[in-house]
Amino acid sequence: MPKFTIHIEDTGEQYSCTDTRSVLEGMEALGKKGIPVGCRQGGCGVCKVQILEGEYSKRVMSRAHISAEEEACGCVLSCRIKPSSDLRLKVLGAMKKNVCRPKADTLSPTPHESIR
Repeated sequence: MPKFTIHIEDTGEQYSCTDTRSVLEGMEALGKKGIPVGCRQGGCGVCKVQILEGEYSKRVMSRAHISAEEEACGCVLSCRIKPSSDLRLKVLGAMKKNVCRPKADTLSPTPHESIR
């Protein structure tokens, strides 16, 4: 059973996780903190992260929480992925802006620009 190092950018926390456990299960099994824990089944979206580096295998994710575009940017639910290499990730959390989509204000003109 290979073990991989999971590094959480937001907290600097690191822990080992085998390829038989989800990234979230690996964190919980070692009593570590850093990724918010919800239902553990992919239904709540609380454990949403963005993989910055590394490889993983994934299970189907609810489109209610992870769009196809987000998934293409490395956004996943940590309860639905298993590491196949060391991983570096960023927690997206319920209160953070989605890093995979452009901000709404970049799509509209700035206040000093006129629309004609």
